[in-house]
Amino acid sequence: MSLVPISVLLSKAEQGSYAVGAFNCNNMEIVQAIIAAAEAENSPVIMQASQGAIKYAGIDYITAMARIAAENASVPVALHLDHGTSFEQVMLCIRKGFSSVMIDGSKHGFEENIELTNRVLAVARAVGVSVEAELGKIGGTEDDIHVDDRDALFTNPEEAREFVERTGVDALAVAIGTAHGQYKGIPELDFPRLEKIKSLVNIPIVLHGSSGVADQDIVKAIKLGVRKVNIDTNIREAFVQACRDVLNKDAREIDPRKVLGAAREAATQIIREKIRLFGSSGKA
Repeated sequence: MSLVPISVLLSKAEQGSYAVGAFNCNNMEIVQAIIAAAEAENSPVIMQASQGAIKYAGIDYITAMARIAAENASVPVALHLDHGTSFEQVMLCIRKGFSSVMIDGSKHGFEENIELTNRVLAVARAVGVSVEAELGKIGGTEDDIHVDDRDALFTNPEEAREFVERTGVDALAVAIGTAHGQYKGIPELDFPRLEKIKSLVNIPIVLHGSSGVADQDIVKAIKLGVRKVNIDTNIREAFVQACRDVLNKDAREIDPRKVLGAAREAATQIIREKIRLFGSSGKA
């Protein structure tokens, strides 16, 4: 089937009270792992590419792989831009065939964020592309986007209400205590804040920086209204560790298919685990 917007997937997730996994892809093997896991679990899935992934693999390669994967998949697949920070970057992804985009205006002031989001929405709505926005600053590092922990600001619930009312965005990423990259300690999520935000907005909530968050906290966040959960670091960890294991076993191994094949399988397994955790198994 063709690529679908995340709004289609998240609307069903809202009705079913589960979340759809959004898994970052950086190469062919991870694209294959995402699709293999989704099909094994009969789950909808969001394949997403960051600006760093696009720079590494090339946008034409990313879109071509995702399109072929979706066309041959038996489950719904979205291709989503993760953390687009400029109008130009988002427009490029829309032109190249992304079915959904994120415009991350969180580094700007509140009014500028609304203005930028609405500029993107004006174009995206005309071509049937979903839009995710972000309010509040999520700590850690996402490719070339960095927020110091001390500067990470949680989402203000009343601002979230106003932001959604003035934009009509399809999904909203909120800052409630998660961080990008590997955690230095145990993350503590602000569940009362999440609950308040969800009581004030009627759109799906997105949880970024979810790798390393305790399973029970993910489940609780989903119960409180999170409908899209982003996973990247856990996939990288599993992928690279599998490569190390193969080479540690045989330092003379030179067949990339054996090294990357094992990594693809490891990535598939961790993605399957996350899909089951998010409650989307059997929901395709």
